[in-house]
Amino acid sequence: MQIFRTFTAAYSRLLSWLLVFSVAILIIPVSLQIFSRYTALIPSYIWTEEMARFLFVWMVMIGAMIGIRDSAHFEVDVWPKLNPRANALLRIVSSLFILGFALVFVWGGWLFTSFAWKRFSELAELPLWTIHIAWPLTGLTWLVFQAEHMADALRVLMGREAAVPAGGQS
Repeated sequence: MQIFRTFTAAYSRLLSWLLVFSVAILIIPVSLQIFSRYTALIPSYIWTEEMARFLFVWMVMIGAMIGIRDSAHFEVDVWPKLNPRANALLRIVSSLFILGFALVFVWGGWLFTSFAWKRFSELAELPLWTIHIAWPLTGLTWLVFQAEHMADALRVLMGREAAVPAGGQS
């Protein structure tokens, strides 16, 4: 389990850096759009809108992946303070719903990606699978991170370990 936890922690750090990178790169086409729209300093580029949309989708999907790892996505605290075992059971039940949603993303995302495999965007002429692959990759990432959450909750439920707070993984 320690190897899996090390892998998920490293993968989460990689996703965090990719998120920072996608936000930083997103600034370029959006800035070009703004400057070309309101000034005559640079020509109006058409590809910038499409590139901004592609980067925005990836930014959202990477943020959703990180949100699942940190237990900040799809979870709402509406229950009163429960004992550790009841809380672990509740986390397992909620994790099952998240796993179902992740499987929809994997399956539907794969169909979505296979539809776009040989297609290209009109303006930037980028292969469309590079944007559509974000959906199944997000679903697979959710499956990995939820497996870690469920393993932690199962250990608490079986009395093998003290409760781990939401997002408490390293």
